[in-house]
Amino acid sequence: MRKTTLAVTGLVILSFILSIYFYPLVPEQMATHWNTQGEVNGYISKLWGLFFTPVVITGIAILFLVIPRIDPKKENIEKFRKYYDGFIILFISFMVAVHLQILLWNIGIRISPNTVLPAGTGLLFYYIGILMENADRNWFIGIRTPWTLSSDRVWKKTNRLGGKLFKIAGAVAILGTFFSKLAVFFIVVPALFVVGFTVVYSYFEYQKELKESGSQIEY
Repeated sequence: MRKTTLAVTGLVILSFILSIYFYPLVPEQMATHWNTQGEVNGYISKLWGLFFTPVVITGIAILFLVIPRIDPKKENIEKFRKYYDGFIILFISFMVAVHLQILLWNIGIRISPNTVLPAGTGLLFYYIGILMENADRNWFIGIRTPWTLSSDRVWKKTNRLGGKLFKIAGAVAILGTFFSKLAVFFIVVPALFVVGFTVVYSYFEYQKELKESGSQIEY
């Protein structure tokens, strides 16, 4: 926990240092939003453009670090804590990379978000797959439906399957790097499929469990 907190704190500080360094270099109106074709379609003032993302990163970092302390099943989180800590560091690193891409764009170094996002999101999805495969039942991490939260067996089956599917979704997302104008679809479509499929899967697995337990009682 201490090492993770130090690493995350360092990344948060880095995001603010980047903003301070780029302050005299960026224009008064900064590009901060792009459409699916990778074209700028949103601007905000310099101050917001520089410091909004670091503030968001700070909030997310605090939330992630607090979750293991407030989850009613925090003892289960401790069982896969090393994977969760790895996820925190990877996610915050991804956010800092997105922040840097925005800053570089605004000083004329035009690295398309349609290149950064598919690659970064793909790696994130793949690691989420690893995290889910190792996660025990809890209230914040993994595929949490009424049915997975009601049964350890349904939780394990759903999250193990979801983990494998998220790894595939990660590979598909990375492919979006080579199809920049369609990159968003390579990210969104696989993710929606995995979420939708696993929700339905968890329902049917729970119903199967009820039938099996009912049959045993009747016997």
